Formats: sequence, C-alpha cells, structure tokens
Amino acid sequence: MQRKLTITVGEDVYRALHQKIGRGSISRFIESLVRPRILEDDALEAEYRLAAKDRGQEQAAQDWIESGVDEALD
Repeated sequence: MQRKLTITVGEDVYRALHQKIGRGSISRFIESLVRPRILEDDALEAEYRLAAKDRGQEQAAQDWIESGVDEALD
C-alpha cells in the first residue's frame, strides 16, 4: 500500500527533480534513496544484535580480530 506524503524542498531542488528525474518518477526516486537508510539499516542492525547473542560466533569473530590477519594483508 502506498501513502501520500507532502514534503517541502527548496525551489532549486524542486526544479532539478523535475528536470533530471521527470515529473512521473520523483516519488519512486525519493523512495529509492530513503528506503535503504531507514528500513534496511534497521534490519541489518537487528541481524547484528542477533549475531552478537551467539557466543560461539562472537568469540570466533573476536579471535579473528585478535589474530592480526588484517596486518598480514598490508
């Protein structure tokens, strides 16, 4: 389901959106920019929190960090 949202932008941004994106594509363009920043970040954060609860994986990650593998890549 889609919902209508009214936003306010500067005149220059308004003109540029119409010129570069096109009148019928502005909503899709804005959603494509906003969606990853507010929805996917939450999902990723939730996965990190879940992974942090897995003590075995958390210890394996800590062991890898402390092993100095990144120093060997230089």
